Amino acid sequence: MHSQPTPFPTTQWASTPELSVAQHATVLWLTITREERRNAMSHGVLAAMAGAITAAQTDRSIRAIVITGAGSKAFCAGADLQSANAFTTDYSEPHGHLAQVLRVAKASTVPLIARVNGACMAGGMGLLSMCDMAVAARHAVFGLPEVKVGVFPAQVLSVLQHLIPRRKLAEMCLTGEPITAAQALEYGLVNYVSDEGSDVDAKLQWLIERLLDKSPAAIRRGLYTMKKVEAMAFEESMAFTESQIALFTLTEDAKEGQLAFQEKRKPVWKGQ
Repeated sequence: MHSQPTPFPTTQWASTPELSVAQHATVLWLTITREERRNAMSHGVLAAMAGAITAAQTDRSIRAIVITGAGSKAFCAGADLQSANAFTTDYSEPHGHLAQVLRVAKASTVPLIARVNGACMAGGMGLLSMCDMAVAARHAVFGLPEVKVGVFPAQVLSVLQHLIPRRKLAEMCLTGEPITAAQALEYGLVNYVSDEGSDVDAKLQWLIERLLDKSPAAIRRGLYTMKKVEAMAFEESMAFTESQIALFTLTEDAKEGQLAFQEKRKPVWKGQ
């Protein structure tokens, strides 16, 4: 599926032994490469991921970011419980590594797509939920098993609580029992489940292609608008969006899109 990858141009956030950072055409791939640990999150993985997402915001050649795990068994198993400092390295630091990743994802105006290639558990559910869209392999399972080890999916709730029904969320948090890919699709946790067994790439490519032929400027400003209004009351959101729509129409892409529609041709986007 992939074109020949090119190194991500921001050398400060190049690949690490635990996170592969590679640009395939206009898509940036962030792959957790800890297959022997079921792609469990280390502090190094989270720091590198936060840096790469942040750096991508100023690179107009990147149209989408895919987040996935190596192999076919696990997307991300959550925090590495074999580590002596699984959840934090410094209790005097108010911002944890997972929280920082969730923050930069929330602020991203580049679409994030989760490629769930296997088990998605605990903190992995946070990585999934912070993405704008998600495609899952049929064999993937999803769970919040934190209560089984005496903790609770606290940070994950910040990005997960509005995605699935409240009672199903409570059941997952309080029992720690997983759900299937089919259930995840039913609850709206993912957009699509692959039809080809474990091969999730065909559906992912299908989704990416339907994003890449659209206006980069509209997507960039649109994601900004969507994320801002989520926490606003109705009147506040109306005041914000009625000014935003005026700004949308001032972009070069908006002018080109309307002209192309009138001339019955495909638009040529400038991304401005």
